[in-house]
Amino acid sequence: MHAQLLTEIKRPLVTAEIAPPRPGPHQLLLAVKACGVCRTDLHVADGELPDPKLPLVLGHEIVGTVVERGEGAERFSLGDRVGVPWLGWSCGECRYCRNGRENLCDRARFTGYQLDGGYAELAVADQRYCFAIDPRYGDVEAAPLLCAGLIGYRTLRLAGDAPLIGIYGFGAAAHIIAQLIRHQGRRFFAFTRPGDDAAQAFARRLGAEWAGDSTASPPEPLDAALIFAPVGALVPAALAATRKGGVVVSGGIHMSDIPAFPYRLLWEERTLRSVANLTRRDAEEFLALAPQAAIHTDTIAYPLARANAALDDLRHGRLQGAAVLVP
Repeated sequence: MHAQLLTEIKRPLVTAEIAPPRPGPHQLLLAVKACGVCRTDLHVADGELPDPKLPLVLGHEIVGTVVERGEGAERFSLGDRVGVPWLGWSCGECRYCRNGRENLCDRARFTGYQLDGGYAELAVADQRYCFAIDPRYGDVEAAPLLCAGLIGYRTLRLAGDAPLIGIYGFGAAAHIIAQLIRHQGRRFFAFTRPGDDAAQAFARRLGAEWAGDSTASPPEPLDAALIFAPVGALVPAALAATRKGGVVVSGGIHMSDIPAFPYRLLWEERTLRSVANLTRRDAEEFLALAPQAAIHTDTIAYPLARANAALDDLRHGRLQGAAVLVP
């Protein structure tokens, strides 16, 4: 099969023909129809997440159809369309897995990191971490829901019922979660990199009551802040913009170092927390909620052979919405 391979950290992906994978017990073989390009892919390719499997097929926002089932894989039928997210396997035995927090499993393995992902024509996935996709979404439309949507949903959920939310970094995750915030009857402000007028206009089109630079003070204090940009300096900025008793949630898997900040920014019972991966409950809830909320995804489709171009556009902030590879 054709694949885009990461063979060396901090080097472009290589176009390759490799042996197609075979499904093991409780695994599905999928014909990849679309695979989203996520900032986490950049963190893996750039060496910011340590020790990836090499050579590696990146990609953890996979939409595909089941073409073969391994022994005991009975959850889906041949021809079913499913999505595959970042969390690709968990042990099912540890204290975290036993109480529904498999996102914290010490032995967890991740799609497009320790497991080959979707920058290819075929992919193998554990049936436990495959999820049905609503037929109202096309393949390309659905791909960003599987990480930008799922991680964004978990980030929003951990912010509680805050009526006014600040979103720092208005990319793929933010543009999905902004729609859910509005569907829930809540308000949001958008914070972008300084001078990014296009992103601010995009946020306003999606319902932002105010959009400005991440260094700016919002017109009123936030009840909660969601940080999607991998910039540690946004943590004290978000705390400073959040009212007493508010919460700041960092949704990224990687972030630059957080600079020292005065205790007064955290004082007055503000909460700072992170999101780690996702659970199956997150996937089931959000993928059912997305069509009910009429969430749409803004996407740019790239042929599989142009994976490096898609990654480069993401790295340099040239996208509004999400890039999606199509084999």
